[in-house]
Amino acid sequence: MRTRWLDLAFYTGFGLDAAYTAVFSEFYGFRVWGNFAVVGYGFAALHTVVFLLLKRPASRWVPVGLVVVLGALVPMIVLVAIRMTGRDWGSPAGSMTAQPEVWAIERAGNLLLHTGSPYVDLSALTRPVHVDDFTPYGPAMAILGLPNALFGRTMLTDVRVVALVVTVAVLALTVKTAQAQLTVRPVQFVLLTTFTTLSTAVAGNDMPVVALLILSAVLATRRNPEWAGLVLALAASMKLTALPAAAVVAVAIGFAKGAKGLLRFVGAFLAGGVVFTGLSAAVSWKAFVDNVIRFPANLAEVRSPAGSPLPGHLLEESGPVGHVAVLVLMAVAAIGILWWLLVKPPKTTAEILLRIGVGLGVAMLLMPATRWGYLIYPVTLLGAALHSWRPALTRAKVAA
Repeated sequence: MRTRWLDLAFYTGFGLDAAYTAVFSEFYGFRVWGNFAVVGYGFAALHTVVFLLLKRPASRWVPVGLVVVLGALVPMIVLVAIRMTGRDWGSPAGSMTAQPEVWAIERAGNLLLHTGSPYVDLSALTRPVHVDDFTPYGPAMAILGLPNALFGRTMLTDVRVVALVVTVAVLALTVKTAQAQLTVRPVQFVLLTTFTTLSTAVAGNDMPVVALLILSAVLATRRNPEWAGLVLALAASMKLTALPAAAVVAVAIGFAKGAKGLLRFVGAFLAGGVVFTGLSAAVSWKAFVDNVIRFPANLAEVRSPAGSPLPGHLLEESGPVGHVAVLVLMAVAAIGILWWLLVKPPKTTAEILLRIGVGLGVAMLLMPATRWGYLIYPVTLLGAALHSWRPALTRAKVAA
């Protein structure tokens, strides 16, 4: 009974979030998502209430399906279909069918295919640099835009569709590798929060990275640490957000397998970094630094538009003292998390996920340029950690 009440709170809470977005968001895509999502969460809550009142058993997977279909798949398909009619790059916020990430990644895929670098050559522009000229992702993120570059713009080559396919494939591999039996609670936190369903419908770029991080935590408990290294190299080459996860996994493997295992992990991670990041970055190193490092850090010619009322952004906006305070807080947080890792190194998949989730959560709160949507990382990872798939993931320890 308590589980059902928690389900009701979950669907009601995120349903209210969807309703707020549907009414108040300035972005067309957000409002479309919100209108569909509120129905999905509403039906899921209603299903839960009915069987609570009847005091009869019912499958908890039915509400999961309702949210997946109505909260993610249907709005994504609708927005992609509308995009095919011409409402594309450059449309005002009130009519944008996708977030700029979608177009930026598709452009990156086209540039990667034809120039070897996914970044716009800012020095070659004959006009002032605009925020839309930047692509604040690693070279591997452009892979999601390659289908569009190869086959043209269709509903199947939209970045959101490609990202969803990749995410599902990675999560399926994760479950198979973990030899786990899925339960509803982790699925809710991984797939059904509004952070995930909204991202799926309007952007999609964060979901493959999150899926790769979960897979890396599972692989870290297996006997071949190099696989975890390669997966993390790919994730970090998509977004530098994944780099803290590499540190957590390295500590877990180092304490469990010793120097030899750690060297195998680090070797695979570095080799993967050369393949996934180094080769493309070498084509235009300055463009790589400008897009992936300087722009997100607000050190480029144009400031990143990312900003939400989170502590790091508020302090950054307060002036030079606030900027210094952000740097100090981030350094203190990094030292604290490192101390936690070394004093009590993670030994299970759930512990690895917990530490990655906490680390990224603190980083998202303190980063100068951040968005609410970035919280998809700590929410998803902490959900997978605290309600890990039973019994395999909660008991899986790093193989010695």
